[in-house]
Formats: sequence, structure tokens, C-alpha cells
Amino acid sequence: MALKKAVLLGALMLGPAAMTLPAKVDVGISVGIAPPTPRVAPGPIGVAPGPGYVWTNGYWDWVGSRWVWVGGRWAVPPGPHRVWVEPYYHPYRGAYHYHRGYWR
Repeated sequence: MALKKAVLLGALMLGPAAMTLPAKVDVGISVGIAPPTPRVAPGPIGVAPGPGYVWTNGYWDWVGSRWVWVGGRWAVPPGPHRVWVEPYYHPYRGAYHYHRGYWR
């Protein structure tokens, strides 16, 4: 209990910056094979189902031991002013480094 109080007191003395955590840490995953060519799909399909929805494009996701296509969809951001950052892939040391999409 004394340790918890000391940690809290130290954080309070250092100010709010000491209690700020990074919003997202993404190291990606290494995949031995490149993702297939992205599927050509029309932009947003239909009209947003309601206020606040945004369109997220389709992408290849690594699931288990293979690439799986995730179709584009309408989604509600998890909070105000959040934007969807699409997943991306890049060659890295003889493999492909894959970074999943996320809300920023």
C-alpha cells in the first residue's frame, strides 16, 4: 500500500506529463509472403447508415497463417475527431512487415 501511495505522489509531483500514456504502440508483425493485390472496389457503397458514420476501405488482414480480405464498411469512430488509419505493409528483411489499421 505504501508503494502505491509513493508512486501516485511521485506522478503528481512530476505533473500531468508523467501520467500521459502513448495513444498507440504498433510494432507490426512479420509475414513471409506478400499480401495479394488489393481488390478493386467502388468507393463507399450506398449512403451512410446514420450520422457520424465513415467509410473504411477494404484491406488484406493476416489471420492465423493466411491473408484474408476484409471488405470496406461503414463504421462509427470510437470517439470524436478520430480518423481511420488504413493498415499498411512494407518489405522488411526478406519478409513483409504488416501494421494493422487503427483509429487515431
